[in-house]
Amino acid sequence: MAKFLGPVGYSDSKEASLGVWVDEITEYTYYGDIIKNVSKIRSADGLNDNLVIENQVSIVADEFAYTNFQSIRYTKWMGAFWKVTSVTVQRPRLLLTLGGVYNGPFPSPPPVEEDEIPPPVEEDEIPPPVEEDET
Repeated sequence: MAKFLGPVGYSDSKEASLGVWVDEITEYTYYGDIIKNVSKIRSADGLNDNLVIENQVSIVADEFAYTNFQSIRYTKWMGAFWKVTSVTVQRPRLLLTLGGVYNGPFPSPPPVEEDEIPPPVEEDEIPPPVEEDET
């Protein structure tokens, strides 16, 4: 059984202005197991077909996950973000069923402090390119 370690994105709707609601995403990292590993190609109305997976990821859940499982939107697996199409509660775990590629909102990056920005690299500090031998 393959192991899983990755972020799980939770959505919370916030009112940005009068009558305008936006999804605010929060990520938490979980570990668990890949229970089912299935890949499908589904015909689409457009030019290209869609890649859809029907994997099941079993994560070891905490109290936040149990009380907010209905807000889970995506997880990251194999370098891509995937929609969570269903969640099954099986204490002490949650079974996440993955679907298509996730294209929704992501969490905002934290603001960068002025002292965290590295200084620019001087031209004389850049090493010259390595030339390859033509043998």
